This record gives sequence, C-alpha cells and structure tokens, in this order.
Amino acid sequence: MPDNRPIAVDAMGGDHAPHEIVAGAVHAVRERGLPIVLVGSPRVLYESLAELDAAQEVPIVRAEEALAMDEGALASLRRPRSSIAVACHLLRRGDVSAVVSAGSTAGIVATGKLRLKAQQGVLRPALAVALPTLPHPTLLLDAGANAEVKPEVLVQFGHLGAAYAELAFAVTEPRVGLLTIGSEAEKGNKLARRAHELLDAAPALRFTGNVEGYDLLTGKADVVVTDGFTGNVALKTMEGAVRYAFDELRRTVEGSRVAKLGAFMQRSRLRELSGRLDAEAYGGAVLLGLNGTVVIAHGSTRARGVSAACRLAAELSAGGLVTRTGERITAHRSR
Repeated sequence: MPDNRPIAVDAMGGDHAPHEIVAGAVHAVRERGLPIVLVGSPRVLYESLAELDAAQEVPIVRAEEALAMDEGALASLRRPRSSIAVACHLLRRGDVSAVVSAGSTAGIVATGKLRLKAQQGVLRPALAVALPTLPHPTLLLDAGANAEVKPEVLVQFGHLGAAYAELAFAVTEPRVGLLTIGSEAEKGNKLARRAHELLDAAPALRFTGNVEGYDLLTGKADVVVTDGFTGNVALKTMEGAVRYAFDELRRTVEGSRVAKLGAFMQRSRLRELSGRLDAEAYGGAVLLGLNGTVVIAHGSTRARGVSAACRLAAELSAGGLVTRTGERITAHRSR
C-alpha cells in the first residue's frame, strides 16, 4: 500500500534557502508527483511560493527558528523550535513519511537523535552517501555523523549499509569493505585492525576485506565502512578531485578547435559521465539507524538537488528502510 503522507522539507536550511529549497519542493510536487509540506517561516515561504505561482500547491508548517549553517550539535538544544526540529517532530508523530534538509549536518544529526531517537539496538546512527560507481553506487558510511567510534559500531554500520544497498540498489548479499590504509588484515590503527577481526567473524555480513582510498570508486565493495572523520575527509577529497578534473577537462576542450571537435564527437559520453558524477543527482546522504527516514542534501544544493532528495526520501520511506535496518540490527544482536 503506497504511503500518501507528505515529505517534510526543512525550507530554512541550506546555503541557498529558502528560495532554492522552495523551488526544489515545487519541482518535486509538479514533476515527480510527490506530496510535500514546507517547514519554516510562513511569511518568507509564501513569498517564494508566490514567485513560482505555487501558493496553493504546497502547504506550510510554521517554525519560529532556523539553524544557521555554521551551528553545530548544541544548536539542537538551543533552538527547540527550529525548522528541522519541527520537521522531525512531524515525522515522529507520523504526520509525514520522511524529512529532507540541506541545513547544518551536525545540527540535523543532533536534532534527529534527540527528536526521533535511535532504533532499538543501534549504537550510533550513521550518514550513508552513495558514490558514483558502476554498475550501481557504492555506499560510504559513516560520512560525518560520528568522528570517533568503537570497532563494534563499524560492524553495525556494515549492517545498516547492507540493508540500504539491498533496498535502494537491489543488491543481493552486499559486499562490505573496511576503509583503511592497506589491503592486509594487519594494516591500519587499532580501530581498523579490531574492526577487521569483528567484520570477518560476523556471520550475517559478506565481508570482503580492507578497501584503500583509491578503490572507493572502483566498485570493489557495495558498502564501505569507516569512522565519520575518515569518511568525511575521503568524501570531500573525492568531491574536490572530481570538480578539479572537470574544470581541467573543460579548459582542455576549450583550448583548441580540434579539442572542441573531439568533445562534440563524444558529447553523449561526456554528458553521461557528468550526470553520473553530479552529486545533486543522488539526492544526498541518508541518516541511517533512526526511527524515521532523514535525507540530508548538500548544503550548497539548489532546486534540482532538493527535488532529487525528496525523490530519494520518498523511495526509501515507501520501501520500508527503517523496518529493514531494524530487522538487520535485531538479527545481528541475537547471534
């Protein structure tokens, strides 16, 4: 049975809020047919909706405050009536099916933990990001929710990521890898070495061993686990490298007539590659392990990325992501 509840969009979070967030929400309603409710300042949001001639299409839920992009985890306590807090409250009550925000990651994670609580048995919720590998994306987690973790938590990340990969990418028995500095089991710090032992012994996980940084985009594993500090550095390094490579490619193509002709001949392949490496096309990171579906879009995302995040949230919610992760964690604990 389809879930007809709307998706709550934190309209005040993001570098380009609220106009780009509102534009993305309107696109999700008009082009994707998704029910959306905007959370934020009614006066500001009505103005943005009016500019798009959408005042009658998207309802608004009032929120008195908003988290600034530079505010951290403590802001969730200082601003209990922020737009992200109200959105999470709607999700906890069952009024909406999921939450989407492009606001401060630390603030969203802290607010989600406070308002929605972790699922039973989950030690630490984790941010999962889809990397643009073929034939399907690779999940990297944690991408920034937990700077320091214990080895047992990385095993749980493996289960959370496997449940996500099964649902979102139809992967049977996802391969789980551990991000560290060498392929050998004894490589890495104390955390990595102990995590390798636990992952290798976990009966419900298809552990394929260590994964090094240069293998993140090769599809060597379907799920790659690490601590949030390492994962976030790896993710931003890849984003920067991809941006640099495309800038250099653009300069090369524009450098001569022959290069322009070659680019024209390969335009379909270049367009496909550009689309696959476009972070906004994936919708954002998913905060796994909470009692509710929360998608965190990139802080600099614009309308297209917000719309994609709404699509991702709707698909994961309808597919029962929270139920699947809960079942995996419960089965893991019982062994």
